[in-house]
Amino acid sequence: MKILNAICLIGLVMSEMNFNAVFAQEMNANTIIEKYDAIMGPKSYESEFKMTATREDGTVRTYEMKAIKSGDEKFRIWFKKPSAVVGQEILRVGDNSWLYMPNLKRATRIANRDSFQGGDFNNADVLRVNYKADYNGTMKTSDDANAFHVELKAKNNNTSYDSIQIWVRKADFMPIKGEYYGTSGKLLRSAAFSDYKDFGKGFVRPSKIIMKNEIVKSRQSEMITESMKTDVTLPEQRFNQTDLGK
Repeated sequence: MKILNAICLIGLVMSEMNFNAVFAQEMNANTIIEKYDAIMGPKSYESEFKMTATREDGTVRTYEMKAIKSGDEKFRIWFKKPSAVVGQEILRVGDNSWLYMPNLKRATRIANRDSFQGGDFNNADVLRVNYKADYNGTMKTSDDANAFHVELKAKNNNTSYDSIQIWVRKADFMPIKGEYYGTSGKLLRSAAFSDYKDFGKGFVRPSKIIMKNEIVKSRQSEMITESMKTDVTLPEQRFNQTDLGK
């Protein structure tokens, strides 16, 4: 009887240890995702940035933009250059996004997985950085002793990718690289984060992201954040469809 009790006790202890290990793993993954979101998509900001897209025919096009963000659900972009897109705007409210065309004086719906201005970032890569809401995270063994590796699995079909692998520095949670997969499990894109910069008040984040197209190897897009002012108060009307074009 004593032996049986001892075996049961060992079993309970082992079960509790396994539960604690899984719980700790989930907590670590969630913590890293929260840190990533806070760095790459702070709650509110004004930003100036540009994207240079290199296409398969070798042509290069650079877009200059201004963006504002309020909370996790509201985002707006104004296109400043080139002249062909001046006056265009993008508005996201919740799960809905619209592209405003000044020549038509109206906005049309766009999808998260659509290409952002024909480049290699998807719309959600730019408009919606909220991995905690959109993905479940699991810790993975990292090939870099100085980095955490987290696998993200989509919670629904409205995400830009089915799964994502991200690596962040252990020292400060700064993103290093990412891999982005489709529903078939095929690698679609890979990203390299660099040029870490203090944008004011101690807010540091990568100012450069190079997104490589893993399907068409000759394509890639570079996103440069030139300025970012965080913790700003923005007028609510700026995130209404009726304000587009004004």
